[in-house]
Amino acid sequence: MYLTSGAEATVKLEDDIIIKERVPKRYRLSELDEKIRKERTRAEARLISEARRLGIPTPVIRDIDNYTIKMQYIDGPPLKHVINDKLSEQLGELVGKLHMGGIIHGDLTTSNLLFYNERIYMIDFGLAFMNSGIEARGVDIHVLFQTFISSHHDHESLTEAFCKGYRHAFSEADEVLERVKEIEKRGRYA
Repeated sequence: MYLTSGAEATVKLEDDIIIKERVPKRYRLSELDEKIRKERTRAEARLISEARRLGIPTPVIRDIDNYTIKMQYIDGPPLKHVINDKLSEQLGELVGKLHMGGIIHGDLTTSNLLFYNERIYMIDFGLAFMNSGIEARGVDIHVLFQTFISSHHDHESLTEAFCKGYRHAFSEADEVLERVKEIEKRGRYA
């Protein structure tokens, strides 16, 4: 059963296993395309596993094969359907741990977070990368805050709760959150 099909990959569910397969890009030379898809698949699996080692709930990787990652199915709703201030604070702590470990999610939205067994799971590390810079961390959070604004009527309290959790988990939080404000101003006046 196909769950989603995007520009980079298809995601389907088979026998309680998620199968994410990177799709070929016809505009690239086939040798280059194969190399890129293999590298991105391995990188995504590595970052999911690294996030898990940092204490972030993620799907367990079952197998990796060229352009395909097979992983645990998390049977919970997207966070966007259940988020409240308490969960937003928990999310802040998780993102703080992730950033402390030098991982940038790259697509931090309430659709790429699942709520299952009273835990928030991070999924879709397809755009994730390693970076310990303030700018990259700020952009990661800016994307999340834009999701709060566009999808949640109580975005101000969600943002405040997130910041509380982020500060609790990450010693450089204030510097990153200041950068988020700068990034927001850049976008507003661009």
